[in-house]
Amino acid sequence: MGNSALKAHLETAQKTGVFQLTGKGLTEFPEDLQKLTSNLRTIDLSGNKIELLPPLIGKFSLLKSLALNNNKLTALPEELCKLKKLETLHLNGNHLRQLPAAFGQLSALKTLSLSGNQLRTVPTQLCGLRHLDVVDLSKNQIQNVPDSVGELQAIELNLNQNQISQISVQISHCPRLKVLRLEENCLELSMLPRSILSDSQISLLAVEGNLFEIKKLRELEGYDKYMERFTATKKKFA
Repeated sequence: MGNSALKAHLETAQKTGVFQLTGKGLTEFPEDLQKLTSNLRTIDLSGNKIELLPPLIGKFSLLKSLALNNNKLTALPEELCKLKKLETLHLNGNHLRQLPAAFGQLSALKTLSLSGNQLRTVPTQLCGLRHLDVVDLSKNQIQNVPDSVGELQAIELNLNQNQISQISVQISHCPRLKVLRLEENCLELSMLPRSILSDSQISLLAVEGNLFEIKKLRELEGYDKYMERFTATKKKFA
């Protein structure tokens, strides 16, 4: 892509606050964007070949939405965690194994998508985020869900297509968790905490494609309580 094309994109971005350049084979984060650190609210660089996010990302103080789906990122810089206004972060289809230690400082974050990465556990940093609504950790290599998950504030947690065989009973203490997706994992029925059914806020539990038949789930104690929540929620949205 020529400089003139990039220049045109930059001029548009200066007016609109939106910089979108997807599927152009970029190998690095455009340096010229640093001229717009005080303009940009949205950056979308999905479908490129970017391997590194430079520290200057921390300077985009107004940034609300950042999308880098389908790139080649293996790590994220700590500077990313300075984005106090960031509400939406899409990083699907990269090679991330972990999140920066200070990730919990992204205090405005509402939506986080990390589907199709190489995470091996549910990052504990997520538990400090008070405004999280949706967390997508599907298609990773997560094997268990740790006790710290009980502090997660999300409304929806997607753990589909991982290798989960153990879930902490603390998951039923999540104060706002309504939707829990655990499809296509390695769960035995005995490993599913009963309290998810009998004693949680969860009103949609998706567990197809594990090591038990769904009809067995219906025989468990507490299933009727879960169904009450499920039905009440359905009515609300009908």
